[in-house]
Amino acid sequence: MTLCCVEAVDRLRHKAQPQIRNITFAATCSVLCCIQHKTDAATGEHGDLLDIIRASCGLLDFKDVADEARDFLSLPRPEPEPTPSGRNLPPAPSGSTEAARRLFAMSQPITGTLVETYLRNRGITVLHGTGNLRFHPRCYYRPDEHSPTETWPAMVAAVTDLDGRITGAHRTWLAPDGSDKAPIDTQRKAMGDLLGHAVRFGIPGAVMAAGEGIETMLSLRQVLPDMAMVPALSAAHLAAILFPDTLRRLYIVRDNDPAGDGARDSLVERANADGIEAIPLSPALGDFNEDLRVLGIDALRAGVRVQLAPEDVARFMALAA
Repeated sequence: MTLCCVEAVDRLRHKAQPQIRNITFAATCSVLCCIQHKTDAATGEHGDLLDIIRASCGLLDFKDVADEARDFLSLPRPEPEPTPSGRNLPPAPSGSTEAARRLFAMSQPITGTLVETYLRNRGITVLHGTGNLRFHPRCYYRPDEHSPTETWPAMVAAVTDLDGRITGAHRTWLAPDGSDKAPIDTQRKAMGDLLGHAVRFGIPGAVMAAGEGIETMLSLRQVLPDMAMVPALSAAHLAAILFPDTLRRLYIVRDNDPAGDGARDSLVERANADGIEAIPLSPALGDFNEDLRVLGIDALRAGVRVQLAPEDVARFMALAA
């Protein structure tokens, strides 16, 4: 092992930047030979083979550094982590609920990511309580079964049931700079069990707003930041959403198109049958995100205010103002 250390230091220290070449042989051996890590008492410098590999190869992720070290020393790769049952996870069926859960688990919070950039470019800055949105830097995209698989950055939204269990996921592929959606044919796709379920922002009580698109509902949230919002992802799924037991008033956020009209009428009928007051909210333009971007937040607030129940103006919009 000591000979490996010597060879490692000589070869890698030669490749390293000048400030890395002073990493000591003793410190390098400390990791490889499992002895206590040492620091040069005269200079205070310290380090090990992994530090040299990281600097000389320009690697950032520890996994990449460790893989490079194993290759150099001809060490075997570790076995994949077993599941609690002792077996490796089998591949999840494409488009399944399990695949959706794994995709969401592999994604990261949106703070500081392209998702945040994308939403801000659409005028959406109120992002508290958006834990059901995540970012995946290289999300698979396949135009059709005969095309090669591509990877694009994506906003990944968890679709959940009324108890908060993930039943599906929705992907919005983004341009590499986050300025807009990706320049691909199908910019959005959903997977998993969607019927009756939705993406959820906030905890619904007696009042909730439900609509189609994620950006549409987040736009409404700019002026009603404390009202629970539920994007159902399509007009058909909006008409089929399940109601929480606590719900007494439902705002139905419609898009200005025939599908939006049909979803509104169906949802009004279902809500009234369950003793829930249903109030449609209509945008001035195509949807509330278009209102926000084209008309501005003050016009959006004024347009929404006159459509709310008076008690909800005081409860939700006064707080926002």
